Amino acid sequence: MSIRLGDAAPDFTADTTEGPLNFYDYLGDGWGILFSHPKDFTPVCTTELGAFAARRGDFDKRNTKLIAVSVDNVESHQRWKADISETQGAELNFPIIGDEDHRVADLYDMIHPNASDTMTVRSVFIVDPAKKVKLTLTYPASTGRNVDEIVRVLDSLQLSAQYPVSTPIDWKDGEDVIIAPSVSDEDAKTKFPKGFRKVKDYLRFTPQPNK
Repeated sequence: MSIRLGDAAPDFTADTTEGPLNFYDYLGDGWGILFSHPKDFTPVCTTELGAFAARRGDFDKRNTKLIAVSVDNVESHQRWKADISETQGAELNFPIIGDEDHRVADLYDMIHPNASDTMTVRSVFIVDPAKKVKLTLTYPASTGRNVDEIVRVLDSLQLSAQYPVSTPIDWKDGEDVIIAPSVSDEDAKTKFPKGFRKVKDYLRFTPQPNK
């Protein structure tokens, strides 16, 4: 099953390192990030989980819950947690799903047979409060993810969910944003009282409206 932007994120109930949980119930009325790891006790995954755990506060501030999945079982995950803490200096503080039967991996099309028919690729899904998929990323097993980039795109998604704006190349939180072409200049004066800079009719910059 291929997941596309705007699709409803498939719901599921699974065993995790924090006990059985239902995905939708776990997210509640906030945002969520579901990301997969090819296998337990692997080097890149160990660094990633440690980095996400260390940055948990950044996601809490954005009303976003983290949940990871690996095709190994929960008992294996629990043993792996000690290694993550020892080597990365951060205690794991979000659940890892045990997915021996590949049920969650299959729901989210995380196993790509041309890469591996047993391990997941490094998938990332950002889910909004309406349980719609707002972003997907896919990395090969050999490439670790970038937490700063995931925080950056989360900021962009949350901003565009509130205001009729988009974010330009290399945008970071606090920088100018682009007014949507659907907003007229006249309406922009009301919607963006800080003013805007018009480069072209279709390219208008304004200070980030929630700052």
